[in-house]
Amino acid sequence: MKDNRPEFRLSTDVLVVGSGAAGLAAAVTAARQGFKVLVLERYGFSGGGAVAGLSGTVCGLFLASENPDAPPQRLVHGFVDEFLEQMERRNGISEPVKYGNTYTLVHDPLVWRETADGLLREAGVHTLYHTHVTDVLVEDDTRITGVIAYTKQGKLRVDARITIDASGDGDLAAMAGFPTFSSKNGVVQNPTMIFRLQGVDVDRFLKRYGDNSVLLGEVVELIKQANASGKYDLPRSKAFLFPTPRPGQLLCNCTRIIGRDGRELNPMVAEDLSEAEFQGRLQVREYERFFRDFLEGCENAYVLDTGVQVGIRQSRQIQGVATLNNTDVVAGTKFRSGIARSAWPIEQHAGAVPKLEWLFGDYYEIPYECFVPEFGESLLAAGRCLSAESQAMASARVTAQCFSYGHAIGHAAAIALNDGLAPRQIDPLQIRDAVNKDGAQLG
Repeated sequence: MKDNRPEFRLSTDVLVVGSGAAGLAAAVTAARQGFKVLVLERYGFSGGGAVAGLSGTVCGLFLASENPDAPPQRLVHGFVDEFLEQMERRNGISEPVKYGNTYTLVHDPLVWRETADGLLREAGVHTLYHTHVTDVLVEDDTRITGVIAYTKQGKLRVDARITIDASGDGDLAAMAGFPTFSSKNGVVQNPTMIFRLQGVDVDRFLKRYGDNSVLLGEVVELIKQANASGKYDLPRSKAFLFPTPRPGQLLCNCTRIIGRDGRELNPMVAEDLSEAEFQGRLQVREYERFFRDFLEGCENAYVLDTGVQVGIRQSRQIQGVATLNNTDVVAGTKFRSGIARSAWPIEQHAGAVPKLEWLFGDYYEIPYECFVPEFGESLLAAGRCLSAESQAMASARVTAQCFSYGHAIGHAAAIALNDGLAPRQIDPLQIRDAVNKDGAQLG
């Protein structure tokens, strides 16, 4: 093995690996507390699954209601408010769009990138795009002191006082040998290749099929009939189609990516993740053909783009000091150590039909300890790699909550450094107080 390029070195107070919603919020928050922050991001932009995976929506902001005519009622605030305000100024975010029994916002991924760039620069965050972490630096098998990363310049060594794993996949915890898991209760949600459909007569489409982005009834039956004809291969019959901030465009969340042998694919297996990309792009063209042939307003539609990568809902998670249980979600459990809240349904994408289980007129909280590794020091997690059971994860993984997690974990890193504490020693009420001062409204 050989690499003749000279290694270079950086040191920082807080290292954030990954700049999706959680990583962005964590980095900006920690920098605003006066600390030196470095972000390492494998893509050339921030956004994670929302941009690279083209998930395209800011889910998890609103309460759910059994009343189909109930207006949107915001639940989640804090860092996300600032982000959305800047997106709105750039005309990059929609008005609330109906999603089943709640609402979501649809964003423009280019505007997301620009907004994130601005926030990082304004906060003074040192950001290195196109940088892949390959190893972690560990003292005494317990304390992470930094990472080794690959860049085009050469290998980079980063020394850090606190490291935040916002990779989405619990990569740093796994590299360090800290306990992780790929699904409690054995259910791994299937990946999805999300795409944008251009050339749609959106007014005609909405008039025919309604303004709820979860298409049921007629469209489900049309997909079943098309499959039965033998002329189409459409593995998922429940489609989620969202009007976007751009005219003539729908965001399409409708594929169900499985292996050629029919099995569910695991995104933590290299061969499976590659196969998911192949299968995803093939499915996109099948659904494009179906939409043109069957759906009103889509007669002249065409695929504008797909995600830079297949959308990953679930991969690897840390084993935390605490674990969010399935029962916590359905019971609307509140915690003394709660640092974020959610009313998003259990949205389980496993099997032929996505399953939605709603919590009406209430919400649950996510404890800080779900982001603190059970074993290991100087590491915090942020994002969908939190410690949670399978169904709880299917609710807690979405974008608005990831903003909240990052906001809270950025403050946790600052508190640890200010007070000379290990992350596991922090009183979560300090974090709760800090995010509330930033407008989180946790109560």
